[in-house]
Amino acid sequence: MIINHLPTVFGILVVLAALATPANAADTHIPERPAVATLGNVAEAEAILGAKLLVCNTCHGADGVPRSAATPIIWGLQENYLVKQLHDFHSGDRDSDVMTWMATFFSQAELVPTAAYFAKKNWPARSAGAAAASPPAAVAVCQACHQQNLVGGLAAPRLAGQTYEYLVESMRRYADGERTNNPVMIAIMKAVSPAEREAMARYISGL
Repeated sequence: MIINHLPTVFGILVVLAALATPANAADTHIPERPAVATLGNVAEAEAILGAKLLVCNTCHGADGVPRSAATPIIWGLQENYLVKQLHDFHSGDRDSDVMTWMATFFSQAELVPTAAYFAKKNWPARSAGAAAASPPAAVAVCQACHQQNLVGGLAAPRLAGQTYEYLVESMRRYADGERTNNPVMIAIMKAVSPAEREAMARYISGL
């Protein structure tokens, strides 16, 4: 059954890959109509979702290691966190040129299965490096939500081992009011100096 839909799947991949990076990111985004399966056709739905998930590898990596250090690791992140971010990208509550384009290729019904798919993956292994230094004092406040050793839980996602570039930029965006989909994080990051944020990101990425 799935083999019969391979031309459809291939067509979706070509279109998604072409549109993943818009020609002019400054243009106003017009949400795309997501490709959906024929009502009741489970095999076709699985094939379409599988094709969309493959496109995620373009940035997030086929092995869970992002192609760019500024792109976050999403393999093994908490499902509830991933669901919220996908909904926020889909609705525009979280702003990102590329992810707004990508999220709107998924139907609302596909957001939870997409989050579950990545949540079930293993956090990517990395080569042994230097041990993390002593934690900056400001890291203590992170543990209230991100749990001991910052491995994440129901309240907040894993931070330990996340890319430095993504962490420090996310902290800056919260502090500057550019990322607005978490009021608690905005308040915390506004109270932390740029130097403290840099030290926190260095430490957390090394865990």
